[in-house]
Amino acid sequence: MRLSPYFIPVVLGLSFGAAAPVFTAPANAGVVVGVGITVPIAPPPIPVYEQPPIPGPGYIWTPGYWGYEDTGYYWVPGTWVEPPAVGLLWTPPYWGFVGGVYGFNAGYWGPTVGFYGGINYGFGYGGFGFDGGYWNNGSFMYNRSVTNISNTRITNVYNRRVVNARPGGAAFNGAGGVRARPTAAQLAAARNARQEATAAQQQHLQAARNNPELRAAANHGKPPVAATARPGDFKTGAVAARAAGPGAARSAAIRANTAQARADRTNARTDRAAAAADRAAGRTGAARNETRAAQREQRAAANHQATAGRDRAAANRQAADTRADRAQTRAQARTDHASARGQARSAQGQERAAANRQAAEARAQRAQTRAAQARSSAAQHRQAAAAQHAQRAPQQRMAHAAPRQAPQHAAPQRMAAQRQAPAQHAAPHVAAPQGGGGHPAGGGGGRDHH
Repeated sequence: MRLSPYFIPVVLGLSFGAAAPVFTAPANAGVVVGVGITVPIAPPPIPVYEQPPIPGPGYIWTPGYWGYEDTGYYWVPGTWVEPPAVGLLWTPPYWGFVGGVYGFNAGYWGPTVGFYGGINYGFGYGGFGFDGGYWNNGSFMYNRSVTNISNTRITNVYNRRVVNARPGGAAFNGAGGVRARPTAAQLAAARNARQEATAAQQQHLQAARNNPELRAAANHGKPPVAATARPGDFKTGAVAARAAGPGAARSAAIRANTAQARADRTNARTDRAAAAADRAAGRTGAARNETRAAQREQRAAANHQATAGRDRAAANRQAADTRADRAQTRAQARTDHASARGQARSAQGQERAAANRQAAEARAQRAQTRAAQARSSAAQHRQAAAAQHAQRAPQQRMAHAAPRQAPQHAAPQRMAAQRQAPAQHAAPHVAAPQGGGGHPAGGGGGRDHH
């Protein structure tokens, strides 16, 4: 365990039993972390377990999590807790990876649930907020879909299905773990008035810290007491983990703790063998001192090897996280580049579409102009034709009327000529007798003729 180099003198959170200094993440991380310790190795994943039945009305579930001390990580079982006041909700603690180390963020009580790293603690704490229940006029309403109320008579219940109903997954936020960022409301919840863990919760933490079976080195990520019905009671109503969390076998914390445990067992065997040899050989005190000095050197060498193994594991994880960050940066750069190309193509397409629309509008305007000109020319032609027709109409009527009048005047002339023709021929016929005898009436010769 080592202190973070990012401490500043502002207290945002309290760890169980002691005030927690504040660890402020770099600006690009987007997460403000209030921690008391930092560790170079990530915590093991959250184990899989069932929730014990609620002991009675008014209790609120507080999920289990991994704590840390000099011997390594240990499991703090989930438990039912009475809140310090009506209307308060519990924001679970979590580990955050920033600046190459893992910082612990203490839990707290407040009117709203704040950010807890996006960790899936299950039973209503699926990563954001709390879906296990809510306060209603001084009474707590329990969601039956994620709350075990099988052996208690509680009527303030409702049923709403939620995701991540069972715990599991990474136990820390950051590269290699849960990639989640707090909302503005969650950041505000961390700044608002809040209360630290109750005395019952602090006693529960101390009991877990003093229980060797709850150390990750001993249970390999599968604690024998994963949850309890009441704080500090690891027997009555206690529930064992069904399985270690996904990836526990690859956890550097479990591997490092296992190496340390093996070194401790080796040292113990060496001590016992040396003591037996001393007794059998009856060595003097000086010889025993030399043997013990050699044993201490062996233990120091074994501890050095274990420490070196932990450092190598931490260095490997940091290198892997760095590679993951670089890969993510490159992927983001490719995504940004592709987005920029897409935007440029979209802008060009819009410009071409606008140009095409303008050209189409210009063509339509020219077509309308030509159509208007054609209509105007046609109207002028019709007017001219109408004027010419109006001028020719009288002449045409006169021309058509002349042939009809000529026969009307010619017919009487011919009839008159016909009537006059006999008279012209009769005159010599009457005058003939006058030339022969001089008789006015034509004499008898005239009568003989008739």
